[in-house]
Amino acid sequence: MTMRVPGQGDCASTARGALAAALLALFALPLAGCNDKPPAFQGWVEANLIFVGADENGRVETLSVKEGDHIDKGAPLFTLDDDLFKADLNMNMATLANAQQTFDRAQQLLRTGAGTQKDFDTAQAALRQAKAQVNSSQTRLARRAIASPVTGTVEQVYFRPGEVVTASKPIVALLPPGNIKIRFFVAETALARLSYGQEVRVHCDGCARDIVAKVSFIAKSAEFTPPVIYSEAERAKLVYLIEALPVDPGNLRVGQPVDVTFADEKGAEAKR
Repeated sequence: MTMRVPGQGDCASTARGALAAALLALFALPLAGCNDKPPAFQGWVEANLIFVGADENGRVETLSVKEGDHIDKGAPLFTLDDDLFKADLNMNMATLANAQQTFDRAQQLLRTGAGTQKDFDTAQAALRQAKAQVNSSQTRLARRAIASPVTGTVEQVYFRPGEVVTASKPIVALLPPGNIKIRFFVAETALARLSYGQEVRVHCDGCARDIVAKVSFIAKSAEFTPPVIYSEAERAKLVYLIEALPVDPGNLRVGQPVDVTFADEKGAEAKR
């Protein structure tokens, strides 16, 4: 059996081990500093669109806007065919004229004693009904030309001139600036640090600077991370939906991916 006597080889091995440990500690310093940045949560831009359509069936005659246009409240959006509505108004106007004549005759006969109160009451009721029908026809005709109910941008056009649209179907979708919102998800560990009205910072590719938003909605129940968050690690976690309204939406676009950080935290650790 041969016994090994300690020598220079062992000293060299010990020196190499000490050097490796020192280098590992040196490289660990900047890595630790990288973890000091606030945790970012993936999200995207959404909006509460204003859908504008017709009250009744019809064919689109004119379209005054296109997608991406800015529009002011009260500006014309589109018109629909109104031939049948004009005919209906003319018919009701004729009925009103006849009802007015009948009422005048019944009133005159009642004054002279040649008519009865019943005939007068019947004529008066018919006149009131005829006036109501005219008012209804005028309103329906006026609503064939639709103006913008808000100031904003035209986000989507669903029907073009010549196409037939059914009642209550949207023809255009409008986006007022105040209706843009940020949706993102946080884990339960980060939920306690959020409150209504709290400021968060939103970063997006191409944005010159971070956008400040205020929390407007915090989900009361958890859900699995939605498939829009493309991460194997994230999909298996239960998270809470958060919505925040940008103070100044700037150039944010619907569907745009963003990263959200807490405005009042630096270096906090949060599980995503």
